[in-house]
Amino acid sequence: MEPSHKDAETAAAAAAVAAADPRGASSSSGVVVQVREKKGPLRAAIPYMPFPVAVICLFLNTFVPGLGTFVSAFTVLCGARTDLPDRHVCCVFWLNIAAALIQILTAIVMVGWIMSIFWGMDMVILASYKEQGIPQQL
Repeated sequence: MEPSHKDAETAAAAAAVAAADPRGASSSSGVVVQVREKKGPLRAAIPYMPFPVAVICLFLNTFVPGLGTFVSAFTVLCGARTDLPDRHVCCVFWLNIAAALIQILTAIVMVGWIMSIFWGMDMVILASYKEQGIPQQL
């Protein structure tokens, strides 16, 4: 059996990396890579809610697009943190309301429904970060 073209490319790339490293060690030894996600204002306005509330919002977003996002907007008024610490609470509240309206209005063509479900999943992920004590700025 003959090796595929992709296997040959991978082997050639590995050989080039080994030749470029004079120490003979792998290029990833001792290297720390930090990835920082850049979020837009709507995505950064998703609040860090308690886990049960986030699951309820996901459930609501799954069956009625935008409803869970609308409910999550009120958690901001109740003190939930977001990734927009420099913005006023009312501004973050209205950003969440805008996201809910976008989801509701575009649900007719399925875009809003899909966005709504992903928004709810993001809420649950952020809530699990909060529950595990992982810092907000990842």
